[in-house]
Amino acid sequence: MEKKKRKKKKRKKNMRGGNWVSVVGRRLRKKTSYSSVHSTSSTPTEYPNILGPNLPDVWTQTNQSHRPQSSAIFSNGNSARIIDGKPIAKDIKFRIAGEIQRMKAAIGKSPGLAVVLVGQRRDSKTYINIKLRACDEVGIATMVEELPESCTESELLDVVSRFNEDPSVHGIIVQLPLPQHLDEEKIMTVVSPEKDVDGFHPLNMGNLAIRGRQPFFIPCAPKGCIELLLRFGVQISGKRSVVIGRSKIVGLPTALLLQRHHATVSTVHSFTKNPEQITSQADVVVSDVGIPNLVRGNWLKPGSVVIDMGTNLVKDTSSRHGFRVTGDVCYEEAIKVVSAITPVPGGVGPVTISMLLSNTLDSAKRAFRFT
Repeated sequence: MEKKKRKKKKRKKNMRGGNWVSVVGRRLRKKTSYSSVHSTSSTPTEYPNILGPNLPDVWTQTNQSHRPQSSAIFSNGNSARIIDGKPIAKDIKFRIAGEIQRMKAAIGKSPGLAVVLVGQRRDSKTYINIKLRACDEVGIATMVEELPESCTESELLDVVSRFNEDPSVHGIIVQLPLPQHLDEEKIMTVVSPEKDVDGFHPLNMGNLAIRGRQPFFIPCAPKGCIELLLRFGVQISGKRSVVIGRSKIVGLPTALLLQRHHATVSTVHSFTKNPEQITSQADVVVSDVGIPNLVRGNWLKPGSVVIDMGTNLVKDTSSRHGFRVTGDVCYEEAIKVVSAITPVPGGVGPVTISMLLSNTLDSAKRAFRFT
């Protein structure tokens, strides 16, 4: 028992309380109420269902011959529409902050998010700090547990199990990647599915894959991708979509979500032959493989919509930091071909963070039975 207590003392803990957004308070005093970003009480016109409409499979025969056409969704002449995620993320965070204030006023409680960091990776720390700042903005209390890179699997599992049992914690994030000696799959399986706000637990992924079932959570980046498409009025149903990459974090769940919305989905990966030919037939292209400028202008169908989820650091001597952030898609070439495209940075990234906040709020509402 004494050894276990000493080990717990060595771990670094930080408790952070959320700061309320003042503008939300002013508007709430005008008796304006907001529903959760994707709560069941929201009207479909305001918040489209991220899981898509539950439509039956009805096949119809057609005698029309196939003729390749432009899939222009936005008619702005020769210029592509920029799908800017920042104002959308700001709107979602504003609504979440309002809901959390309403929750605190009604029952005196607020959502809590626990973050587990193993090691000292600079990129992981950067991502965590972005998430923590976003939580502070909307009023989600946060706890950070830092473990040394040399920690054992059982030590990490103990931390996750403790958060599973803590009623003040409604969401748990184990920051990936983990050191090689730790079994990532095993760790993610131990996280409670009802607190798995990243949406990576096999139960949540499995329910996402099966039509008619509801996962507790949808992975944040794919959820943000669909949010952008829906908010910008992009038709998904019946459209040809190509997802470049098949990771469990982005590629796979994005393909599953597009299928839920009745798109015809193809997945392009490192073993795919003629990927540019397949991609050039798509009305909607989503990429997340971590290769700068992989997708060139000649890969894209005129008038298509591109969601670039890649985040890559490229050397740039003209930049103050010596590098710049770019996506998987050659933006300069794509913008001359497509009808709409997300920039990198500033496209999917901000909305992804807001989806994490939305998942955490939904978890707290479920735990408190708050509507």
